[in-house]
Amino acid sequence: MPTDKITAASAGKWRLGDLTINRIGFGAMRLTGSAAFDLGTPSDRDRVIGVLRRAVELGVNHIDTAAFYFSSLRSANELINRALAPYPDDLVIATKVGPGRDPSGDWLPLARPDQLRGQVEENLRQLGRDHLDVVYLRQHGLDSIAEHFGALADLRDAGLIRHLGISNVRPQHLAQAQAIAPVVCVQNAYGIDKRISDKTLRTCGEQGIAFVPFYAITGDRREAGGVAANDALLAIARAHGATPAQVRIAWTLSRGPHVLAIPGTGNPDHLFENVAAGALRLSADELASLE
Repeated sequence: MPTDKITAASAGKWRLGDLTINRIGFGAMRLTGSAAFDLGTPSDRDRVIGVLRRAVELGVNHIDTAAFYFSSLRSANELINRALAPYPDDLVIATKVGPGRDPSGDWLPLARPDQLRGQVEENLRQLGRDHLDVVYLRQHGLDSIAEHFGALADLRDAGLIRHLGISNVRPQHLAQAQAIAPVVCVQNAYGIDKRISDKTLRTCGEQGIAFVPFYAITGDRREAGGVAANDALLAIARAHGATPAQVRIAWTLSRGPHVLAIPGTGNPDHLFENVAAGALRLSADELASLE
């Protein structure tokens, strides 16, 4: 495909409730520094603002973020606000609540249900919005998410949130949430070498719910931002003149039409490669070799 024809639309579209998005989106976590939650090496502000604006020019209309994505000098939400406000009408911004960090960067205990409104309002303030398109409840260590998810459902009814999702969940959590309010997306760690969420991915497909993997490119190399690559992946990348990261994105999208990709970067060249991966189609034999 000619480079001037590359857009995020090449991967196809999906719907989050009544919101239509391109399946190639953008993850904001790495906007703030050289590694996830790094307080020591903040990103270059002008560069990452340029990356965000270029992403939208390339057709990205789904950005995944969180108020707890920040480094010593940078906040992902405020970078998004600075780069993109006033926001395009078709831009969908999804954020997450539940976890929190203090100003030093240390993690706080999971928010109580009565604290979730404050986290939602902080996302609204940072993003400069009067409502949030999609809010995930990101859980950790809960047997039941009903009380937390119910608090978000109340905020949805109040008009602060348009659609709800859940993150870092086990299969039973989806049923618990659906008994309270519609779930439009599930976000779990998932990739070629991290397949623990296969059952949840299939269930989401059966029910028309978007499945949104995180760490799909880096595998377990989260902090370094490296791309793990075995021999099969490297061979496929060479055959297509692609990078291992592009093959991982293409594999992610091959898992079903309801599967979205949210690769993130602060590098404009990597941004273009990530978007271009939406046009990469792997053969049945290539997919089998990655299994």
